[in-house]
Amino acid sequence: MKLDLLAQLNADRAARRAVILITDTETGEQRLIREDDIAGSDRADLYRGLIRSGRSRPLKQEEGGGFANVLVPPAKLVLIGAVHISQVLAPMAGMLGYDVTIVDPRTAFATMERFPQVDLVAEWPDAALPDVGVDRWTAFCALTHDPKIDDPGLLHALEKGCFYIGALGSKKTHARRVERLTGAGIADADIARIHAPIGLAIGAQSPAEIAVSIMAQITAALRLGEG
Repeated sequence: MKLDLLAQLNADRAARRAVILITDTETGEQRLIREDDIAGSDRADLYRGLIRSGRSRPLKQEEGGGFANVLVPPAKLVLIGAVHISQVLAPMAGMLGYDVTIVDPRTAFATMERFPQVDLVAEWPDAALPDVGVDRWTAFCALTHDPKIDDPGLLHALEKGCFYIGALGSKKTHARRVERLTGAGIADADIARIHAPIGLAIGAQSPAEIAVSIMAQITAALRLGEG
């Protein structure tokens, strides 16, 4: 690999930007397809699909040939609320390869006894989240039912362009949330990005079942681009 290409690749990886390294298997020539440049490329659908899959593979002749090495940042899951659902959702996401962070200023809930082996931040979201590194490769869930805790987190997630944003609560609860976010100057199109009520509609009742519905919806957003 040429040094200038390697330097660009390392810079993109350090900045948590997805890239595809395409190698011509006959000549050895290589080129980078950066996520930010896909929209203007000649095979935008192909490249988006590769990044969503996160899998490297040979390219067919009709796809341009060669080998595509897909390099995507590790996905993050940020949970606002050290609640019962989070106790199931955090280890489930960890098994799927997510880096999980839980933020909750309520120290009675945010304890290592309840959340062992999880990055736990017992601070208010507006103070904690700038250091968490929320970005395009982050799934974000607001789970406390408390607007003072959830709303600042949702505003941060919308600003950072998370690939998935979900919020716990009924349709009535979300209607009040929409009113608050609208009053804060958030555009309707941005508010529409919030999955609420959170999770797929599978009739989930228990915290464990709700966690399954949330993780399935996050997976669809990541792999299928649904959201």
